[in-house]
Amino acid sequence: MRFSRCLMVILAGAILSIAAGQSPVKPKRPSEPLGLVPVVWPADNPYTPDKAELGRLLYFDPRLSADGTVSCATCHNPQFAFTDGAPVSTGIRGQKGTRSAPTVINRAYSLAQFWDGRVATLEEQAKGPMANPIEMGSTHQAIVGNLKNIQGYRVLFAKAFGDEDFTIDHIAKAITTFERTIMSGNSPYDRYQAGRKNAMTPAQIHGMSVFFDKAKCDACHEGVNFTSNMYANLGVGIDKTDPDVGRYAVTHDPKDWGVFKTPTLREIAHTAPYMHDGSLKTLEDVVEYYDKGGTPNKNLDQKIKALHLTAQDKKDLVAFLNALSGEGWQHIKAPEAFPQ
Repeated sequence: MRFSRCLMVILAGAILSIAAGQSPVKPKRPSEPLGLVPVVWPADNPYTPDKAELGRLLYFDPRLSADGTVSCATCHNPQFAFTDGAPVSTGIRGQKGTRSAPTVINRAYSLAQFWDGRVATLEEQAKGPMANPIEMGSTHQAIVGNLKNIQGYRVLFAKAFGDEDFTIDHIAKAITTFERTIMSGNSPYDRYQAGRKNAMTPAQIHGMSVFFDKAKCDACHEGVNFTSNMYANLGVGIDKTDPDVGRYAVTHDPKDWGVFKTPTLREIAHTAPYMHDGSLKTLEDVVEYYDKGGTPNKNLDQKIKALHLTAQDKKDLVAFLNALSGEGWQHIKAPEAFPQ
């Protein structure tokens, strides 16, 4: 059952995908760590090492923002497992957003982007924050113009795309090529599944049973990336005076009121705080929230019910979630300098 759901998610991803500070060693096309499946690279944005290295530079370069203070890495920092470690993100001039920055790790396996799924591709997502007045606060035209004034970038764009006359789409393609190399696999869970039965502790093994069998967390957190890529209303923040209505703001469909995209659980132990608003500080808080059955509201997902877990169940479930921390992203560092 779990395998068939996993296969459906993989096939869905494949179908959708088809529709100077330079490091001395360019990023190689990564081999997917144990437990993951091959990345399906978009037909119009295949991997090349030159594009990946250009994307790494752009990802960390704060000159893409209006005031030169914010980069993609500001909110998606390797130090915090490609999040920012804050409840909500901070953009230019100290402006606060309303949602927590999701991790970039394993974004290659994601379908629609943002918490509300408002864009279909990673390339479209990459362009959004650049022109958002609260985030990077610039315009696509200004960013292209500024980068074209940097000789070092013109050389790198010509090398990656064959032409110095690049556009915002080329910028997005370079950034997302880099982002698709940021992976996590070969976790204790993956090694356990591969037959190494001492890879997880007894507590983690029991926690795995709680996850799959008792709490049935895999109803939403399924497949190799522990997400269905679908949406659910858990009631998080819904009792506020002016709640975030989630995907409803995109579709205006009543069934989408208060629903948000299900995130990956890979590296979940390193991406606190949790939920779309960063309102839960620890994994223990998250488990308690699910155990009580979320927050009742008119659109609460039917799968969200009180779990009645024991204290040991809760402790071991957290232990299992820690077993989803793996390898494949820790080597990624910011450039020591940027093109001039």
